[in-house]
Amino acid sequence: MDDRRSAVPPEVVRLPRYTRADQDEIFGPGDDPYSVGNLGLTFRPKEIHLGIRAADERLVAHIGLVPIPLGVGDTELVVVGMGGLAVAPGRRDGSLARALLEAAFDHARTLGSAHALAFCRPRLVPYYERRGFHELAAEVTVQQPGGRLVVMPLRTIWAPLHDGAEWPAGAVRLHSLPI
Repeated sequence: MDDRRSAVPPEVVRLPRYTRADQDEIFGPGDDPYSVGNLGLTFRPKEIHLGIRAADERLVAHIGLVPIPLGVGDTELVVVGMGGLAVAPGRRDGSLARALLEAAFDHARTLGSAHALAFCRPRLVPYYERRGFHELAAEVTVQQPGGRLVVMPLRTIWAPLHDGAEWPAGAVRLHSLPI
């Protein structure tokens, strides 16, 4: 049976790590599967990895999470960074990404933060907004190797992890590499 069309929701599992070989398993070989290589940014590795395997055990989807310290105006907080959402070509009917995001939100809520944060290309903002994210209008500064600060060229989106969680006002500065 084709597990994409099964009435059973895809099983999301915690992965011990997410390697370049895992990435190639999802996307196929390539130098820039997330289409961000032209930005010249160094990204922070995720610490928590969730994935979905096909019936043949091939990894077909992934998302990573990592706690991120940041400042918003005069407020210091730690948010759960979500990134590296990947779904294999031919499997992009929405069900795998939806299942991964739901599992990522569930796991993020256990980490003690009130907010999730992610970066995405402009064309993906509406997709994430339908999943509970809100786009930030404020400028976002991120660290790069050597302590260099740069304005994030990707769109920044956030989501509440608990009822009543609001995003503070002000410019955002990640105290780490971007996620």
